[in-house]
Amino acid sequence: MEMDRVIQGSRSRTGFLTALLIGVAALGLAAGPADAYIGPGAGFAFLSSFAVIFVTFILAVFSVLLWPIRFVWRLIFRKKPPKTDVDRVIVIGLDGLNPHYARRYMDAGKMPNMQKLSEMGGFQKLETVMPAMSPVAWSSFATGVDPSRHNQFDFLQRDPKTYLPDLASVRIGNVSKVMKLGRYRIPLGKQAVTMLRKSVPFWKILGDYGIFSHILRVPITFPPEKHNGLLLSAMCVPDLRGSQGTFTYYTTDESETGEATGGVRKLVKVVDNVVESSVPGPDNSMTEEQEELEVPFKVTLDRAAKEAHFEFHGETFTLKPRQYSHWIRTAFKPGLGIKVWGLTRFYIMEMEPHFKLYVSPVQVDPEKPAMPISHPGYYSTYLAKLQGPFATIGFAEDTWALNERVIDEAAFLEQMWSTHEEREKMLFNSLDQCKKGLVVCVFDGTDRTQHMFHRYLLPDHPANRGQDTEIHKHAIDDLYERIDDLIGRVMEKVLDDPKTVLMVMSDHGFTQFTRGVNLNSWLVENGYMAMKDGKKTCGDWFNGVDWSKTKAYSFGLAGIYLNIEGREGQGIVKKGEEADALRREIRDKLKELRDAQANGARVCSDVFLAEDLYKGPYRGNAPDVLPGFDHNYRQSWDAAVGKATGEVISDNLKPWSGDHCVDWRLVSGTLVSSRALARSNPGIIDMAASVLDLFGVPRPRHMIGRSFFRPDESGAAADDSPAEEKVAHG
Repeated sequence: MEMDRVIQGSRSRTGFLTALLIGVAALGLAAGPADAYIGPGAGFAFLSSFAVIFVTFILAVFSVLLWPIRFVWRLIFRKKPPKTDVDRVIVIGLDGLNPHYARRYMDAGKMPNMQKLSEMGGFQKLETVMPAMSPVAWSSFATGVDPSRHNQFDFLQRDPKTYLPDLASVRIGNVSKVMKLGRYRIPLGKQAVTMLRKSVPFWKILGDYGIFSHILRVPITFPPEKHNGLLLSAMCVPDLRGSQGTFTYYTTDESETGEATGGVRKLVKVVDNVVESSVPGPDNSMTEEQEELEVPFKVTLDRAAKEAHFEFHGETFTLKPRQYSHWIRTAFKPGLGIKVWGLTRFYIMEMEPHFKLYVSPVQVDPEKPAMPISHPGYYSTYLAKLQGPFATIGFAEDTWALNERVIDEAAFLEQMWSTHEEREKMLFNSLDQCKKGLVVCVFDGTDRTQHMFHRYLLPDHPANRGQDTEIHKHAIDDLYERIDDLIGRVMEKVLDDPKTVLMVMSDHGFTQFTRGVNLNSWLVENGYMAMKDGKKTCGDWFNGVDWSKTKAYSFGLAGIYLNIEGREGQGIVKKGEEADALRREIRDKLKELRDAQANGARVCSDVFLAEDLYKGPYRGNAPDVLPGFDHNYRQSWDAAVGKATGEVISDNLKPWSGDHCVDWRLVSGTLVSSRALARSNPGIIDMAASVLDLFGVPRPRHMIGRSFFRPDESGAAADDSPAEEKVAHG
């Protein structure tokens, strides 16, 4: 089809589109306890739907007109790799796929396709990185360097001057000038959206050699970067509220109102079988009042038929309890003819005796995106036209709604598999379109399901108290079997081509998370952290901490920071010998931490200093001390948001019962390849060099990883281009 040819030949002027979109933007940064794990929002841009369609059309036309010129230019000036026996490389990323579980299911005959693929080439554990988190590991996957060279250490980073959190992967700048027009504020400049991940993704390097790439939902690809190919962003794409996923829960039960981590709870009333409320959207940054935009809805309950009739944004639909709506498009109207389009889904948890309604986070509408979420900018529009609306937020599966018991396990699984099927459509479309080049598609349902259903594997898990332990005990079994079916369909489609290499891999594995460790409480107990009132506790984001007496603090999931003079806003620890001695002291004490309620079990299998792990230019942004938690343990939910509770170790009672934020050596990922592996110790940091090697493209000098298809670990000859080195180090 014509659109396919436009996209295939395109190296679009996405910079222009991004500048235009962001030029009329307004920052909607939402940071708070609700965003503890996945971080505060990244903001979004206001733009009328007409402008989106117009710009998309113009770019498509220009792509067609300029394609012959670009083709000739690339033919003459592009770098030419040596010929190899590989025309196409396909990487299926399965976030969190555990090699131990995969091996067990393969041996039991439950994953015959993965078994077949492993017999073709090989099956190995894939060493992950420290910290073993998705944004960190996938950044190493993309760049072939360690965290101190790509600058990703956690979902969050702290502002050392204020001790408050920011997203680690994206920085949103402010618009410096606005024009006032009555009650409206019209931005006059563009707003900078900056990727904080450093170094160069390997698909950009391939593009310099004329190799086209399809990059689908790889984490830490927002904002989308220009390269010779197509890209749909993933982790850290915000919702329209500017957060990383804020659900809304409507209930007539007064006992269920109040604060909700990851969402908003609203008390509603049923009057004559009618419920009226509204779906909250972004703050209107185009007005002085910054009022919250919202779209009203009406629900008429038909109790006899056990169904509800909805009226929302001019659309009517009917739902029965425990039934998801399709994606509903809606427009928020900040004024001046501007519409901000979003997608949401409705789900009735209960009609009797109380009315309980879940509304998903409002996603950026991929057909009319309010901010750039793809490269070229019109690629998301193309996908939406091709397959219908789909989830765009970085965390598409609403783990917090289940953690807060707003939805149950069945509703979560239905949502997760719906998202998975959307991703499958994208993958198979790319496989059809890309006969030569690179296809990478990441599925994250594997990660989210193991996070939320790991308790079913452990009868005595604290989160099982008072909860179902039978209905969904096969959820992880079903997950691995369905993933194997996907692998089989991909193999059937592509492996008749001898010049295609297929790899299935994961960024890390999994272990159980039964006990939370509050590192701030431990720091208080050991005299490293102090409160203004002499108490032993503090609130979210260190509310109540006396920084003049605090030597160390912790937030996020990665580790402990020293309160260093000149680095932190109110630092008291002197650089040099004093800081070095304090790091070692904290490390040595933390190694000795034992869990009295678990027969004195060791909490950390090891504890690391940043200076021993990292040598790259961004090592100064890492936590000073990184605990390598043992099985069962992880940073507690409270400590992740900067709280000290007075209790160092406590039971994890949330459905989020499996994790990987532990000693990285305990949670290796998985690698299965159709081509024989020449090394027995591959790491995720080697993926970039290995793909380059298959295409015969030399790896740049800054790349630490080495091809695991070569026994000498040398990979293709290094590219000594100083330009690559400069880009890699920011």
